[in-house]
Amino acid sequence: MMYDDFEGGYDSYPGGGYDYDPVEVPAENYDRQFDRVPEGVKEFLTYFRDAIRKGMIFEIQNYYENIFPKMTEKHFENRPWPDESAVARFVESDPVFLILYKELYYRHLYARMQSSLTLDQRFNSFFNYCDLLNYILSENKPVDLELPDQWLWELVDEFVYQFQCFSQYRGRLQKKDPNELLRLNENNKVWNVLCVLNVLHSLVDKSNIKKQLEVYASGGDPDSVAGKFGRHSLYKMLGYFSLVGLLRLHSQLGDYYQAIKVLENIEIHKKSQYSHVPACQISTSYYVGFAYMMMRRYSDAIRTFSSILLYIQRTKQLFQTKTYQNDQINKQTDQMYNLLAMCLVLHPQCIDESIQQALREKGYHEKMYKMQYGDLTEFENCFLFACPKFLSPSPPPTDALPDDYTKEPMRHQTQVFMDEVKQQKMLPTIRSYLKLYTTLPLSKLATFMSHASGQDLPSEIAALRTHLLCFKHKMKNIVWTKGTSGLEGSFQSGSELDFYIDGDMIHIADTKVANRFGDFFIRKILKFQELNRKLHSIKI
Repeated sequence: MMYDDFEGGYDSYPGGGYDYDPVEVPAENYDRQFDRVPEGVKEFLTYFRDAIRKGMIFEIQNYYENIFPKMTEKHFENRPWPDESAVARFVESDPVFLILYKELYYRHLYARMQSSLTLDQRFNSFFNYCDLLNYILSENKPVDLELPDQWLWELVDEFVYQFQCFSQYRGRLQKKDPNELLRLNENNKVWNVLCVLNVLHSLVDKSNIKKQLEVYASGGDPDSVAGKFGRHSLYKMLGYFSLVGLLRLHSQLGDYYQAIKVLENIEIHKKSQYSHVPACQISTSYYVGFAYMMMRRYSDAIRTFSSILLYIQRTKQLFQTKTYQNDQINKQTDQMYNLLAMCLVLHPQCIDESIQQALREKGYHEKMYKMQYGDLTEFENCFLFACPKFLSPSPPPTDALPDDYTKEPMRHQTQVFMDEVKQQKMLPTIRSYLKLYTTLPLSKLATFMSHASGQDLPSEIAALRTHLLCFKHKMKNIVWTKGTSGLEGSFQSGSELDFYIDGDMIHIADTKVANRFGDFFIRKILKFQELNRKLHSIKI
């Protein structure tokens, strides 16, 4: 989806391009709102506006990351921030600041008061994004605006999140009155999936971020191909974060190949100058790992989850403060432990000892035990908890039967995953028997399998041969190799044992590599030495 593919680009996005009129609010209501704004909030917003005008990036970051959340907790915990019309009176109606303020205003509504959001608020949030993106993308030269990378990431992330919320709201036709359905039908381009995809691709194209990442990966200077927009931090980082937004959106739409493909110029398992926002890094790994799992690339999924979970373990103090982003990070962490547990059941392999310890401490070993013995309900429960909120690319018609149509994408993706699990249901049992022997007659294994399942011994061994072929097939998948894109790799077997069938005899070879306990103890010794050095350096 390119910039010009959506009916004339951004000229059609502002609110005036839609048959929609915002609700008129009487002037006396503005006066009332203005009078109720605490003086400290007025001063804060005035300073905030001045910092943005002057491009004082460190002050902006402090106001955004520290003071704004504190003001929210103190004055607006369970109510909206003042209407933009009231705020405009003491920020000199600065158009750029008011657009940014409204982005924060609507984000606060979605975070704290989503259950009471009105249709007007959902529409106006979309129109505000249109105004912001028109301002950024419609100029012939980079705009004079500097924002912290954390804000740019959360802006793109919130844009995709609000689209997700609207899609779910739009899919629930029950309890919607005829007037609401009529307005949804008349404004069917608001939060349209093509529009959202077009926005993200336009930010990617404007920044020329794909070419920059390609040059950066080969050791070159990305600024040499960035162009006048890509050299500007605002456009560069918006382009990079939009790639992650596309990864998330394609995953929610069930297009896992395209989800990985949008990151083809990013070496996912390598830290770079673009991956310094923790929330972005964690979200990227979550959706990449999930896409790999759904593509049956379990080794890559396990490596992705293990890597990011180790990072979270080492930096967990960063995510202790109570913010909506940290809440999301903590939830994604729990989801990734569930996904990792499922991948390890379907594709057993060695992982870092500290991750193994975390799985034990969090009680996942009991879940893994149930899944290993064919508990399909446990698989389904883990999947439903850990998967993204799946979306349909097309909303139901407003004249459809009143029902909750948001459940269908979830049911479909769950069924796809469970079909894969059912195909592998017998493999853990087969693996447990093969580990005990170097040679084993097919008839003997068929007897064991018959007893394990509680069924009569099959009259033919063909069914067992099918399971053994399935074992061979499922344990071999594409594994990413260093220096290639996320979609590339080579076929490798991830099984700790191998076998072949000669006539009626199974010949088994144990290929499991012994755990390197030496490395583990060396890491612990170095850690204790470092702690000891720090203790001796403390002056008592």
